[in-house]
Amino acid sequence: MTIIERAEERNQTPIMEFILLGFGDVGELQPLLFLVFLAIYIVTLAGNVLVILLVVTDQQLHTPMYFLLGNLAFLETCYSSTILPRLLASLLTRNRTVSIKGCVVQLYFFAVISATENLLLAAMSYDRYLAICHPLRYAALMNGRVCIKLVAGCWISSFLGCAIVNNFLFQLSYCDFNEINHFFCDLSPMLKLSCDDTQSLQILAYTLAAIGTLVPCLLTLASYVCIITAILQIPSSTGRKKAFSTCSSHLIVVTFYYGLVINVYVVPIANSSQVVHKIFSVFYTILTPMINPIIYCLRNKEVNKSLRKASLNLTDLTNKYRT
Repeated sequence: MTIIERAEERNQTPIMEFILLGFGDVGELQPLLFLVFLAIYIVTLAGNVLVILLVVTDQQLHTPMYFLLGNLAFLETCYSSTILPRLLASLLTRNRTVSIKGCVVQLYFFAVISATENLLLAAMSYDRYLAICHPLRYAALMNGRVCIKLVAGCWISSFLGCAIVNNFLFQLSYCDFNEINHFFCDLSPMLKLSCDDTQSLQILAYTLAAIGTLVPCLLTLASYVCIITAILQIPSSTGRKKAFSTCSSHLIVVTFYYGLVINVYVVPIANSSQVVHKIFSVFYTILTPMINPIIYCLRNKEVNKSLRKASLNLTDLTNKYRT
């Protein structure tokens, strides 16, 4: 049978929905997985919403760095809400089917949020670069208007860039095979299931993804090269420690984030099992949004101080109502 004949045979059986295989047939472990992911989702929402509330309510946190941090927390909340509710529903109901349109929509928001996070992390590193390398000009170069423009630029460019690819995805047809061996709708497995010629779309999608990931990563790397160089030139160890403490939380988050991105999408995984790929994807898409607010709360003195003050105010308010 020729390639054309096989293609014609596939075109005779169009499909209207996908089956997300998720973590396979885990049987008795399914309720346990549901509880684990539910706990992760609750902790993620609570941690990121707490960071947002602290940034909004505490006047001491009304600075560019914490404005960007609050936006990162909002982004992480959206990130988890794009993937986890669908995963929890499939674990609870054992229904793994998702419509093609639903899959494309989930992929679109996942791509938008991923691209926005890349750009936002780069913006945060630029903020730290200005604060450490150009402290006298920091207030003029990084003010409220600049912060709003940076955040708006991150979101708008991500929405527009991903919309280009998404427009073509809606026009694809799928046939014969409808199983996606993943727990969410990702681009590569969807393109493999299409019976259309997707070579041009793959080139476009991977080019945009490379630009959207590589450029922010290089900008972040360049910022930290300048930051570390400036810190090493500070004569006193106390001054170096104080300067490094202002960016250590962000550096940990960036290292953790890009390390996982590289393992999931850049490092060749042809010889790796699908299970290993899924494990790295869990860290990248599910655990990172939960860990980030914990890192900032534990390592950032201002956030720690604001959290203690909020706890004391809440305790005082509770005691007042009791009396």
